Amino acid sequence: MNISENCVASFHYTLTDGTGKVLDSSEGHEPLSYLHGAGNIIPGLEDALVGKVVGDKLNVSVNAAEAYGLRDDSLVQELPSNMFSGIDNIEVGMEFHAETEQGLQVVTVTKVEGDQVTIDGNHPLAGVDLTFDVEITEVRAATEEELNHGHAHGAGGHHHH
Repeated sequence: MNISENCVASFHYTLTDGTGKVLDSSEGHEPLSYLHGAGNIIPGLEDALVGKVVGDKLNVSVNAAEAYGLRDDSLVQELPSNMFSGIDNIEVGMEFHAETEQGLQVVTVTKVEGDQVTIDGNHPLAGVDLTFDVEITEVRAATEEELNHGHAHGAGGHHHH
């Protein structure tokens, strides 16, 4: 069976950036399962998997625009530390949920200088060209329930609690 709309595909992957640094890998874990055509994975990778079958191995380069988007400098803001009420020690790398015009957004603290805190609403991988080494391990028809929910269930997929 080929990977196509309304099928669930599972694959092992290693994700590297432009310098070859490993950012993420399924090694030692279950393969990642996703419902094809439902926007569960980044568009550039999903496009490259169309038509593939179990056992296929491929190396997929995805430019930043097709991955987590380009960096948007308007998402970087400097705020007074008193905006973070109830947090005594604000440190670089902390993540917060912020209410924005686009809805709830995760922002990361990138700089703390005196009582000024710089936050960045870009995805940590925004602006990064990515490379996926992929091996397809399973391709099957999606169940009615998976189609209704818009994601894969079971090992490596989405779990309902």
